[in-house]
Amino acid sequence: MTAQELQSLKNKYDIIGSDPALNRALEIAVAVAPTDLTVLISGESGVGKENIPKIIHQYSRRRTGKYFAVNCGAIPEGTIDSELFGHEKGSFTGANEMRKGYFEEADGGTLFLDEIGELPMASQAKLLRVLQSGEFIRVGSSKVLKTDVRVVAATNVNLMHAVSRGKFREDLYYRLNAVSVLMPALRERQDDIYLLFRKFTSDFSEKYGMNKVSLTPEAVALLKSYRWPGNIRQLKNVAETVTALESGRMTPVSGKCEVGAETLSRYIPKDAPNMLPVKSTLNEDGISPGEKEAIIRMIYQLRQEVDYLKEAVAGAGMTAQVKALPQDTSLEHLQPQGHVMPQDNAVEDQSDWQEPFEIRSPDRSAAGERRETPFRDTEFSRAVPDEQDGNDLSLQKAGTGLIRKALEKYRGNRKLAAAELGISERTLYRKLKSMEENQ
Repeated sequence: MTAQELQSLKNKYDIIGSDPALNRALEIAVAVAPTDLTVLISGESGVGKENIPKIIHQYSRRRTGKYFAVNCGAIPEGTIDSELFGHEKGSFTGANEMRKGYFEEADGGTLFLDEIGELPMASQAKLLRVLQSGEFIRVGSSKVLKTDVRVVAATNVNLMHAVSRGKFREDLYYRLNAVSVLMPALRERQDDIYLLFRKFTSDFSEKYGMNKVSLTPEAVALLKSYRWPGNIRQLKNVAETVTALESGRMTPVSGKCEVGAETLSRYIPKDAPNMLPVKSTLNEDGISPGEKEAIIRMIYQLRQEVDYLKEAVAGAGMTAQVKALPQDTSLEHLQPQGHVMPQDNAVEDQSDWQEPFEIRSPDRSAAGERRETPFRDTEFSRAVPDEQDGNDLSLQKAGTGLIRKALEKYRGNRKLAAAELGISERTLYRKLKSMEENQ
């Protein structure tokens, strides 16, 4: 696409700017227009995503067909299926007559689905079907209908993150994302900010017969330094407000209404603390280090539970083993205590998380508190012989010796001994009990 063709396209759709990322988005839109590939437009709210589907439609073979733009986030969840696919008379309260949906009305044309990330999961399945086969069913009907619609979708959220959280279907994401178009944020288009401001002030002053407003170099620098969270939409509001309130203050010398940085700063909102850049404590999956550590703890303890159940099934029988289980083995001990999400300025404080799960002894005090059972040398001496027969090479004898040495090393602390041996504390308890019974 030549520079002249690109500028002609911008003039046609009233697009201001020469940022390379913006030019690339427009070139992709024109290149993909002759095909029927679905297009996913990504970008923050207010960056002008609505221009891309219009360009795609006008440069496609469907330009003589209908074009509809649907904001999925503005339609209630209970009526979104009716809006998209239509409904039969009497299918729900208020359905006094049959109504065609957008997919049926746009047959042979283009349908722009804005804020596609807000689409309910049930509707996502129906959208996937119509994208794959062109088939859909009206609400309250069992008849399958066909349509031929080019779909262009847009979102201001990261759909891959939504997929990882179960909020968006992965198969639908890849079906929509055949061609990806990324619209840059206004703060990334530094050289375009003042051009847009001049365009908005000029249009507004011409519309209402006001004096045109210009900015001093200091005001232009202030305009470019602001982060513009609302992007082009916010810039337009500021430009029109400044023109409406400051256009009457004509400078005698220059004969122009010139606005300085101090005046302009009154119309630019101050960044709230929660809008300032901060160092995130979340990883790419949106999980804090504390949450991740707690999840690993729970998985590890669950694995120990599963290992024990496997051994129980392979042992003397499920019934006998279940009866031998300690009573206090419910999974509720695995639940983190306190807040699930970290509190502000307290990400590193892990006091809200329960320490690693420990199997509690049935020996409890009257108040329900756990009492440690002291290690008794006499008890262990009955379970483990002091010396092994040097000529006995059985694995059982060798295991007994290792257990004995581990307990001696940690002075009878079964938890530390079990960790040294690479087994759970419950497994060590059972082995000691078995050794005692065999004596």
